[in-house]
Amino acid sequence: MTQRQVINASVSPKGSLETLSQREVQQLSEAGSGSTYTLFRQCALAILNTGAHVDNAKTILEAYKDFEIRIHQQDRGVRLELLNAPADAFVDGEMIASTREMLFSALRDIVYTENELDSQRIDLSNSQGISDYVFHLLRNARTLRPGVEPKIVVCWGGHSINTEEYKYTKKVGHELGLRSLDICTGCGPGVMKGPMKGATIAHAKQRIHGGRYLGLTEPGIIAAEAPNPIVNELVILPDIEKRLEAFVRVGHGIIIFPGGAGTAEEFLYLLGILMHPDNEGLPFPVILTGPKHAAPYLEQLDAFVGATLGDGAKKHYSIIIDDPAEVARQMTEGLKEVKQFRRERNDAFHFNWLLKIDEGFQRPFDPTHENMAGLKLSRELPPHELAANLRRAFSGIVAGNVKDKGIRLIEEHGPYQIRGDAAVMQPLDQLLKAFVAQHRMKLPGGAAYVPCYQVVA
Repeated sequence: MTQRQVINASVSPKGSLETLSQREVQQLSEAGSGSTYTLFRQCALAILNTGAHVDNAKTILEAYKDFEIRIHQQDRGVRLELLNAPADAFVDGEMIASTREMLFSALRDIVYTENELDSQRIDLSNSQGISDYVFHLLRNARTLRPGVEPKIVVCWGGHSINTEEYKYTKKVGHELGLRSLDICTGCGPGVMKGPMKGATIAHAKQRIHGGRYLGLTEPGIIAAEAPNPIVNELVILPDIEKRLEAFVRVGHGIIIFPGGAGTAEEFLYLLGILMHPDNEGLPFPVILTGPKHAAPYLEQLDAFVGATLGDGAKKHYSIIIDDPAEVARQMTEGLKEVKQFRRERNDAFHFNWLLKIDEGFQRPFDPTHENMAGLKLSRELPPHELAANLRRAFSGIVAGNVKDKGIRLIEEHGPYQIRGDAAVMQPLDQLLKAFVAQHRMKLPGGAAYVPCYQVVA
């Protein structure tokens, strides 16, 4: 990535940080140093790089080494001073409105996260406490809207997809929007942008004002997958595990499009939860879909699930090939079941409290070489536990591909070694080789992809 044009600017908030107490402003000002500042700077730089065709966090951070962001306290709130900021985020010296909105969302989330960790009401020692923490983060971001009937559809899939797959995601998003459904994605490019783009047109046709395009991300991934400008509600969760829990707590149904290691991680996380005995009978519509040429990909992903987790895992999702309208129809019907189920059990529409999530899916996984090599990947494990460990393996691959820390670990120590029984390693190796061959690991156009892992049976 070559050095781009930069600009100096001063920006005041619009949105959730317009009304603050003096104490809150002081807290934000104090965030201008230490680890909190470093985290905010990294997220801010990613947001200012919206639209950049780079998925390497290390590359972006190195291209703007002299970027600084200073937080100033004012009587009426807080002001940000940007030094050597990417010029593409401005038009005639004025920051683009969506960029400014997301910039202050990042400040809100990161500072609130730090403050909440010091709060006595936060208890991360058990599963319920972690879910409660996720709830507080989402509520602070004004994401939770009580009383609104289930209509948030989460769309998962790759950031590195071809044109035909991208157009298909827009068509599906359009069909969802025509049925008055809102979109939630990981906030970045590719599959994370396409459904939102399609839904915006459909919402305009239906004269729907206030359509929701919710983007959930986390600091480690945001630089590699900068938020797309359609996102009108950005929430930055502390880590990938909190982000994944936020998806399944706030979303009412999930559509999975073609993708790479990150998509496989999300899919395995979801299956591991839905296969838990305590979630038996809990409606949660899940649809795998793509255009006609993506059928082999979806079939291979389906075969991988059967080979590793067993055929019982397949009952938790359906596959629809090349039919956006049918995808939207089936999702709409599935959401009716969700609505009825939650009404009967007095569960909230805005946060899926009844969904059981084991601590194994909630505890942050640090993808060091030792931890990756130590993962137990065996068919002897209960299926939902094997799903949790496979999820961790894919999480490590994502880190090695695009996250700054992971990339540096691979440069220093070489590729991760993923070990396990042959019955699991063989289908895993085949799936990963397919991802590489189909250019699903990295954005095309740069250097040839070099795997950050070795699969060892």
